[in-house]
Amino acid sequence: MFQHILVPLDGSPLAEEALPVAAQLARASGGMITLLQVVDISYAYLSYGAMQPAITQEIIDSSFSCARMYLDSLSRYPDLAGVSLKKQVALGYAAAMILSEASEHLVDIIVMSSHGYTGIKRWVLGSVAEKVVHHAPVPILILRDKKTLFIQSNGEGTGGIRALVPLDSSARSQDVIAPALALVAALSSPGQGRLHFAQMVVASKERNEEARAESLQSARQNLQDVSMCINEGLVANVDSDPGFKLTWSASLARDIAEGIVHMAECGERSGDKSIIGPSDLIAMTTHGYSGIKKWAMGSIAERVLHATKLPLLLVRPADMVRKEHL
Repeated sequence: MFQHILVPLDGSPLAEEALPVAAQLARASGGMITLLQVVDISYAYLSYGAMQPAITQEIIDSSFSCARMYLDSLSRYPDLAGVSLKKQVALGYAAAMILSEASEHLVDIIVMSSHGYTGIKRWVLGSVAEKVVHHAPVPILILRDKKTLFIQSNGEGTGGIRALVPLDSSARSQDVIAPALALVAALSSPGQGRLHFAQMVVASKERNEEARAESLQSARQNLQDVSMCINEGLVANVDSDPGFKLTWSASLARDIAEGIVHMAECGERSGDKSIIGPSDLIAMTTHGYSGIKKWAMGSIAERVLHATKLPLLLVRPADMVRKEHL
């Protein structure tokens, strides 16, 4: 599924933590990686004020030269050995150039870290990542500070990635399922990946015990129906036999985003007394519907992005992406 992986870099070691994950995805799909560094000249103006055109051009030329040498040096990065690479240096605003590269060059996924450094040559990956999330035409995998994914399918034993996939009762929330399955499969040993679907029910004081029980039952039915559709091959772009374990649970939470982060980072005991272990990754859509039964995935996803220490796969709903490109 991920034939073309885009890795934006700002020259920092933290940004480079995306490289081994991207390499694993490329090897799993037989695809390629584009290493992108954006020369964001706006920082020159911020740091030095208005400058003469000749001086500005000198800074641009120097920045381009440094960026090309930097990307060339990454070609010798051990984790990238044998992976097809394209190196791209662009001039402009970082977020805009990342989105342009993703749209114009048939990128399938963006893999990037969520923080970086500031300055003329290094842009703020934290704010850039957030801007990209809001407009990305493809899935984006955000790797957090000092927290990356364990690479399991490298021939050194067995192991699997567990992804927590929060859903609501909207069809839009299910757009994350296919990318999440593909990502977990690529980063896990054969048959060792795990996907856990979770639906949070708000346990507000205004709702009595009977109302909460009805909401929980409705959530469980929704998750059971989604799992059944996957097993019967009725979910678009999803194999009826994903090759690893699918589980689900509905839970009460005082706050949806807090409930998602707590379940992902700490695990919990589900209603059937089984143990849901901590997850390696959260995967969710960035928008859904609002209302009593359907919660606003846009605001929830943004809050989870700011709160969790885990890597986060974010997918914008397909119909929203299509509208933007009509």
